[in-house]
Order: sequence, then C-alpha cells, then structure tokens
Amino acid sequence: MTNRFSNKVVVVTGGSSGIGLAAAKAFSAEGASVFITGRRQETLDAAVKQIGGRVTAVQGDMSKLADIDRLYDAVQQKHAQIDVLFANAGGGEMVPLGAISEEHYQSTFDTNVKGVLFTVQKALPLLKDGASIILTSSTTSISGTPAFSVYSATKAAVRNFARNWMLDLKDRHIRVNAVSPGVTDTAGLDALFGGGAQAQGTRDYLAGLIPAGRVGHPDEIAKAVLFLASDDASFINGVELFVDGGQAQI
Repeated sequence: MTNRFSNKVVVVTGGSSGIGLAAAKAFSAEGASVFITGRRQETLDAAVKQIGGRVTAVQGDMSKLADIDRLYDAVQQKHAQIDVLFANAGGGEMVPLGAISEEHYQSTFDTNVKGVLFTVQKALPLLKDGASIILTSSTTSISGTPAFSVYSATKAAVRNFARNWMLDLKDRHIRVNAVSPGVTDTAGLDALFGGGAQAQGTRDYLAGLIPAGRVGHPDEIAKAVLFLASDDASFINGVELFVDGGQAQI
C-alpha cells in the first residue's frame, strides 16, 4: 500500500456501507483524513471501526441541504481545504412504468441528483484548486434495465454533471470524473433483489451476462475511485470509467 493520499482530506458521502465504505477504507489506508456520511448512526459507528485511521463520521441525508452544510461545518472544524470529494451517496428501487409514483420519482431524484449537485456546489469554497471530484454513476446511465427507469435517468444526469462541471471548474484545475459500477456485491444490491435465495438467483443470472463471469466487489470499485482521485489520473477529466467486468461494452 502506498501513501498517495498522505495529508490529504477526503470526503466520501454514503461512506458507511458498500462502495463508499470500501473507498473510505482505501483512502484511509493510504494516509488520508477521511470524512464519511450516512443516514444511520449505528451503521456509521460500525464503519468508523472498520475504516480506522483518521476518520470522522457525520450523520446526514445528502438530499437535505442543511445536512450537507453540517458535513462541511465538520470538515472546517479540522481542516482548511478538501483535496478529494467522492459524491457517492445514492440509491433506488425497481418500479416499472405504470407503477411509478410521484414519491418514488421525487425521492430518487432528490437523493441521486439534487444530493450530488448540492454536495459538490456547497463544497466549492473548501475544495483546493487542483482537487479531484468523483461522482458515482452506473452502467444504467447507458443501458436499459426493466423497472429501473427512474434510477437510470438519475445516473445519466450524474454522468452529464461530470461533462459540464469540468468546464465550469477548469480555471481552478479541478477534475470531475464519474465512476460507473456494474453489478456489485453489496448489501444494497441484496436488498434491491429481494434478499436471500431470490437475490442470489438474480445475482447468479446477472453474473452469466458479464464477460468477466462474475459480479464485482466493492474493493474493485474503490481502486478505480482512488485512481481517478490520484495524481496518476492527472490528465483524465470528464470521463465515465466503467468498472463492470466488461458488461457495458457488449
């Protein structure tokens, strides 16, 4: 393990589980001071123990602007600047066209689009010139999935944030990239697929559609995030990096 992020300040929203937790652990292991967010305090407490190192947990819902403000207030109490922002908090449910409610639409867009927008915008005064922003999109940004249209639309929006924001921030040399995971073995995926044997059956079916022959692991997505955040990716800007075992390419 290197120390690519020694003395760096990293913010990971949705960092208490899944891909966010894996990324927070990886940043911490490489020397960063890490701030994570999550909605449930008990999950955050457990994540802090797993992450170790210099980690601060801030409970909050990133679809609520007051909670975003509280996050950055916590950062400012300890640090003057942010070097890396991983705007990862998000989620969704499978609802087919014909059954989509206004509540489903609103909650999904609030979490995945509004939350990402204001997480980044409110970070701007703290972001260091030359900082790196990574957004979590999804392979659904370019491919169709039954009963997943609202979630997919939000992830297409997130991907396009990267294209536009890199232009808005070019004078500050802040890079904005999107990481797009494919099917990844997380608790969230298990819940999405109904849990238990049903979820395992769906997971096995999807693994058969992936050229790599399996679903991904959160650690694999985290490695891609750290690459995009690092100086190794200094000339990479505005991209959508698929980490999906090749699924989006067929």
